[in-house]
Amino acid sequence: MTDVERNAIEGRALLLYDGVCALCNGVVQFLMKHDKLGRFRYAPLQSSLGREVLTRFDIHAFPDGVMLLTDALTPGERLYQRSDAVAEALQRLGTPSGMWRLAGRVLRLVPRALRDWGYGIVARFRYRLFGRYDTCPIPPPEQRSRLLGVYE
Repeated sequence: MTDVERNAIEGRALLLYDGVCALCNGVVQFLMKHDKLGRFRYAPLQSSLGREVLTRFDIHAFPDGVMLLTDALTPGERLYQRSDAVAEALQRLGTPSGMWRLAGRVLRLVPRALRDWGYGIVARFRYRLFGRYDTCPIPPPEQRSRLLGVYE
């Protein structure tokens, strides 16, 4: 992890995503659009930063989809996976009474086994349904400070 990456993520939420997955890139674009307070940073799972975070949490198999690391590099950091990552990301968007935060809370009311089953189906067929890139897409200039690990 570089000093720039460390400074960019410390104390923030870091969304790790499959950089070649069109659906995952769509999720990143959605979060960037709705994250008015700039709480999130993003890194492809394939990047050295993504691999380093996975190793720190003793994850050696490539995950399917997205993972969310909250309060990165602090004693309170926590890694959310699968549907928990989606629900937590939604809860961290916008204002306390906002629509996305409510959506995240409602999603958490669904039993995890059911949420993860649905997540698994989408993850399994995401390339066929939404497409796949040969390499991670380069974001527009205004988003580059929030997207890490794509310039390696």
